[in-house]
Amino acid sequence: MRNLRFIVTYDGTKYSGFQTQPEGNTIQDKIEEAIAKLTGEQVKIAGSGRTDAGVHARGQVINFITESRIPLNRWCVALNSWLPKDIATLSVEEVPLEFQSWKWAKRKTYCYTIRTGRLQDVFHYRYQMHHPTRLDVEAMKTALAHFIGEHDFTSFCSVRSTKPSHVRTLYEAWIEVDGILADSSQVSYNVMNEQDYTGQVIRIYVTANGFLYNMVRIIAGTLIRVGEDKFSSHDIPVILAAKDREMAGPTAEPHGLMLWRVEY
Repeated sequence: MRNLRFIVTYDGTKYSGFQTQPEGNTIQDKIEEAIAKLTGEQVKIAGSGRTDAGVHARGQVINFITESRIPLNRWCVALNSWLPKDIATLSVEEVPLEFQSWKWAKRKTYCYTIRTGRLQDVFHYRYQMHHPTRLDVEAMKTALAHFIGEHDFTSFCSVRSTKPSHVRTLYEAWIEVDGILADSSQVSYNVMNEQDYTGQVIRIYVTANGFLYNMVRIIAGTLIRVGEDKFSSHDIPVILAAKDREMAGPTAEPHGLMLWRVEY
């Protein structure tokens, strides 16, 4: 009997999220079906966290117990041959039998991607929220810094959250623009004609000890309001202190969100 831990990547576009749902068609369902075809075992996998419908993962972590004797160096190729093309395992290792991917996780990083500009990128539209006009990234960066630290994130989670505590610690948070760290020396907002504005790809990264339901998407939606000059960066501490979901910005669209990595 072995406990195997995998890093899994997937495009969540056509799935109802990671965790098994009554109506089926989830990432968990597809992986468990693939394991059954490969080994004949009916296993229940555990994920490091749940991603919602339409949300993607670059570094989801799963584990499960197996009696199979397939060598470790053959597991990924063998399992991928049974998985849909939009789900793949990237690596595997054997871990202690008591290991649980969700319980042992120490830090998780999510990335939310926004594409600004009049025209949508048809090759990346599944992974980028399209915003047709420019955003003030410097103001967004200043606002994002207010989230770092331990806070009650009631204002930044769904009212449907069932967690007993909404206190979480954000260890790091930063913004990149077209792969370059955004600062005033690298990014210009002095566009004379908005119709000539070709746009930018803005990536918002947040690392925390855990996340609440819709937390990253609400943070992203609020930062977009800051970038639009509808909120001030100084509003963030006030919104956090209010512990009122109605005070924060909208929940950003799911397809811009990606589970980036999980650390143990």
